[in-house]
Amino acid sequence: MRIYAAFVYLFLYIPIGVIALFSFNAGRHASQLQGFSVQWYGKALKNPFVMDALQTSLTVALVSATCASVFGTMAAVALQGMKGPVRVGFDLLIYVAVMIPGIVIGIATLIGLVTLFDQLNPALAAIWPGGAPPQLSMGYGSLIAAHTLFTMALVIIIIRARLAGMDRALAEASSDLYATPMGTFRQVTLPLIFPAVLAGFLLSFTFSFDDFIIAFFVAGSETTLPIYVFSSIRRGVTPEINAIGTMVLAASLVLLITSQVLLRTGRRRG
Repeated sequence: MRIYAAFVYLFLYIPIGVIALFSFNAGRHASQLQGFSVQWYGKALKNPFVMDALQTSLTVALVSATCASVFGTMAAVALQGMKGPVRVGFDLLIYVAVMIPGIVIGIATLIGLVTLFDQLNPALAAIWPGGAPPQLSMGYGSLIAAHTLFTMALVIIIIRARLAGMDRALAEASSDLYATPMGTFRQVTLPLIFPAVLAGFLLSFTFSFDDFIIAFFVAGSETTLPIYVFSSIRRGVTPEINAIGTMVLAASLVLLITSQVLLRTGRRRG
């Protein structure tokens, strides 16, 4: 089993290592290593199209991760107090949202938003006081909404796991001391689950920043960094693309490791 596991890990990580290695290529061909240089990292960071795509990805990831953390925390705390078939139904919806392939979520979100916009745009045109009414379309809003709905399920799962391991006697003691439900949440529950909330935020940010499939369907005229990379490799892989991929990989690993450290810290404190 160990040998089998070793082959699986090698199959997964050797291509990633090759991309990182060839990102330091001094030549212009991605498949021919002609010395080592960091010139492609500099060119990638000076490319205005890369910077625009990076700014779009960072904005969408930051806003969607914040929304997912806030709404996910509210949903997790509410579901923790529910019992019976209602809770089972919500649990099913949450886990289905995680298990459904991204392409299904992307297509469903696209159809749902297009249908909604077709209904709302004529209504806005009818009630708009004067001038050209705003037209709802795909863009930042659709990207943020789609990523928030997808990553919120991850936040709920993480926070509910933390709530399940929390000593409920602390919240009960707070209530016995005449604290309001909001006061108990603010002074007792939130400090205890905050590492899980922060870990959920980092995971949501990572998933949103790295997402290509859902963003491809709902981005409209906006270009995220994964979409830019996909569009670029259709013309051929260059060391600049390898450099971009390596930087994204490094940033994602840092965020994932940080989230795991926060979760472990939260469990030890609990």
